[in-house]
Amino acid sequence: MVSKNQKKLIKSLYQKKYRKQHGLFVAEGKKVIKELLEAKLNLQVLYTIDLSVFDVSKDIMQVISEEELKQISFLTTPQTALAIFSIPESSKPNTKGLVLALDDVRDPGNLGTIIRLCDWFGVQELVCSKQTVDCFNPKVVQATMGSITRVNINYLDLEEFLRSEKSTTEIFGTFMSGDNIYAQDLPENGIIVMGNEANGISHRIANTITQRITIPQFGIAQNTESLNVAMATSIILSEFRRK
Repeated sequence: MVSKNQKKLIKSLYQKKYRKQHGLFVAEGKKVIKELLEAKLNLQVLYTIDLSVFDVSKDIMQVISEEELKQISFLTTPQTALAIFSIPESSKPNTKGLVLALDDVRDPGNLGTIIRLCDWFGVQELVCSKQTVDCFNPKVVQATMGSITRVNINYLDLEEFLRSEKSTTEIFGTFMSGDNIYAQDLPENGIIVMGNEANGISHRIANTITQRITIPQFGIAQNTESLNVAMATSIILSEFRRK
């Protein structure tokens, strides 16, 4: 049985301030939890409706009913288990290679997908502005499907970071008007900046960009305003890796 205090803690972890206060985050579902366990993240407690699914100490695993799982889950359709992990420490960004930077990306689903894309395309460093949605938001963790364990994510003053790297690293920014990405000789090293869903890259971050790039629009009607930031990220990373 899940106690009132346990339920209160779990529900509080939906909010960033309580995740920061407790140093904890929530993960749900068999696949995500197993990925986090394999990555040796510190498991605090595991609630599951099926004891046989996970190989963890019985001291930190609690069998609960499906009804109890519904009560503590953040998902519309709960997925077998819910776990609470300690938030791991990030290491300092390594700017050798390809680095992705996010300027104020707010949608959890977008960030989760972008983390998966980093994992897929072998981008190990993701740098986020402090205004970007928290990567340990339950919706983000769910959307990463475990990729969050294989990408080093840092939240920092993005403008300061980019200015400090500008003298030694090429910084690419994605804009509606810029150089056609398909016509560029793209390097193996560099920082790629993706902007906010509604407003794109902010003016202060735009001033740090050394090369503006764009994904050209081929549609005849030309009515589409812009691509979803996660979709655009997939195209950009694919093109950098193809080159």
